[in-house]
Amino acid sequence: MSVHIDPQIIKQNGKPAFAVIPWNEYQKLLHNQISYESDIWFPNEVVKANVRGDSLIKAWREYLKLTQAELASKAGMKQSALARLESNAINPRKSTLMKLAEAMGIKVDQLID
Repeated sequence: MSVHIDPQIIKQNGKPAFAVIPWNEYQKLLHNQISYESDIWFPNEVVKANVRGDSLIKAWREYLKLTQAELASKAGMKQSALARLESNAINPRKSTLMKLAEAMGIKVDQLID
């Protein structure tokens, strides 16, 4: 269960200067941000699969040795929806990419072509 925790606000000269949040919430924010200037890496196997025409979602799933059913379950989606995403039949929403990245333990940037 995800519990919303209000940040601690630290003031300087009567004005908000800092917000303190739990470490795990901070890590989630870092993990889920999309930054087009970040240093991201791709294993050679993922690059080869993507060049062959596989989607990055499929290439990462296979690299991590997950079945469609396993990844779909981890990401909280149906296997058939994952299959459509992997076939490039539909463009995934940012929230879907975030779920998939978290389920695979990678950054969202690593799923964006």
